[in-house]
Amino acid sequence: MQRDLYIDFAKGFATLAIIFIHTVFWSGQFYVPSEMRVLSLLIDVPLFYALSGITSGGNIEKTLYRLLKLQITFMIFVTFLFFLDYFFKVFGLNMFGLDWMKDFYSTFGTKYVPQSISDVPQWQNLGNWYLHQYTNADTFPVVMGSFWYLKVYFILTVFGVLILRFFPKHINWFIALCFGLTLIFNLLPHYYPSGQVGYVAFYLGLFLAAHQLKGKKIPTKWIPILYGALTVIFMLLFWNYGKEFFMTMNKAKFPPKLLYIFWSSFSLLTLFVLYNRLKITKESIITYIGKNAIFFYFAQGMSSSLVYFLVVEIKDTMPWWILMILIYFINILMAFVLAKGLKFIDSVGWKILEFLRKKTASV
Repeated sequence: MQRDLYIDFAKGFATLAIIFIHTVFWSGQFYVPSEMRVLSLLIDVPLFYALSGITSGGNIEKTLYRLLKLQITFMIFVTFLFFLDYFFKVFGLNMFGLDWMKDFYSTFGTKYVPQSISDVPQWQNLGNWYLHQYTNADTFPVVMGSFWYLKVYFILTVFGVLILRFFPKHINWFIALCFGLTLIFNLLPHYYPSGQVGYVAFYLGLFLAAHQLKGKKIPTKWIPILYGALTVIFMLLFWNYGKEFFMTMNKAKFPPKLLYIFWSSFSLLTLFVLYNRLKITKESIITYIGKNAIFFYFAQGMSSSLVYFLVVEIKDTMPWWILMILIYFINILMAFVLAKGLKFIDSVGWKILEFLRKKTASV
């Protein structure tokens, strides 16, 4: 079956959008206006959940195997990150002392400044990461700040494939249930549950809705109506609540509230409007990023942390929008190099596991 390059292109474009978000929301806290940070959330992680729905099916064995491979790749990455974080802290402490390390942490704008640093690795942190409890990686804070997406992806993919496999004729009912729960949680916020329930309720509905659109087109006559409806919604919100309401967009993202859901719907609608209309026939840098999206997702957490140091040094030397563009492109270049390196580390990790498998199998 021929690979759909549109899916790869959309994943690559969405990955570049995530890098932009993490550029303006993390190191960008020092210089990027709030309005630009809100605009950046127009294209965000809901695209990945929708693309997963388009490409998923009801094959449980294939899906669980894919999730197992992803879990192992994740464990290889966080193991590498754990030792990199530890050696950086020990090296920095031994070379420059505790005062330098305190200055280092303050660069991230974090409230956590260590009073001492242990020479013994905190192995419990690695165990927590394996189990998707994302305690902070001090040297690379953006990495763990990005991983909420991964936990939700594992949960909704398992639920999604079970629904597709065992209830193929009732998918629309599950979509209605998911979106209905999301609406109830928003209209009655005191019932909004903690944990992952709110995330999964909305993103599972999006996953299933995207699956129902697989191989289809949104009718042309519906396109202006849908865009018009979204525009009217935001005009009414702005009229009733004002600009300050939109400045709470990031809070509306965790977990997803109606404001953020409507906001991200512009990019979701565009994804589906272009699906089966826009034909991508040639490979490109963007499709390459899309094919290796998981490594770029890991890498951008590291690169988005590293650009802090550059921003702190030059944030007062140029207009904010020039600095933002400069840091964004530097972030992309760093993420590209790191993704290449992480892909190599992943292949080495798999070879080690295969070597151990053969050794233990022969015993």
